[in-house]
Amino acid sequence: MAGLNVRFTEDELNALRERAEAEGTSMQQFVRNAVARAINEHSRLFNEAADHVLRVSEELNRRLA
Repeated sequence: MAGLNVRFTEDELNALRERAEAEGTSMQQFVRNAVARAINEHSRLFNEAADHVLRVSEELNRRLA
């Protein structure tokens, strides 16, 4: 598995440590989960926007066909 070094301020690192501990997971797993959620949310928003564009342009696309 590839790695990535990420730098945090002391406050951010302390908050990360506390949140990971509260969730009963390692800081590494907590960060991986957060990144995966962010990626999935971005993909979901993109797909919703694409669906919206298709819906609102349906009539125009029909007339241009």
